[in-house]
Amino acid sequence: MQDNLGLIIISIIIWLIIWYLVAKVYFQINIKWQRQNAVSRSRSVLLGNVNEKIAPLLPNFPYYYKDMVFVGKWIDYVVFNWLSSGNLKNIIFLEIKSWTSTLNRNERMIKECADNKKVYYDIYHIKN
Repeated sequence: MQDNLGLIIISIIIWLIIWYLVAKVYFQINIKWQRQNAVSRSRSVLLGNVNEKIAPLLPNFPYYYKDMVFVGKWIDYVVFNWLSSGNLKNIIFLEIKSWTSTLNRNERMIKECADNKKVYYDIYHIKN
């Protein structure tokens, strides 16, 4: 009986060691994959940010860079089309996307408001 109990305890310890090693390998592989994924996403974000800044300087860009104001959050630029020539034609919210990226939730809501003409001009006066 004593021998069987010792054998059971040794078997349990061996199984615990095996499962510990399997879990350790699994988590190391998982962490490595997550790091690679994070680096890949970070590169995409950085390239997207660079593209946002460079796009107005490209030869076939449809707007004049002096008519553009960089906003950077939710919309990239507000374009005051033809303002620099003294003949403002329209105001455009411009979002620059790279490759296959799409609008996020906030960007879609802003586009929807602009499309539905729910954009207004307001003045705020600071009183002394």
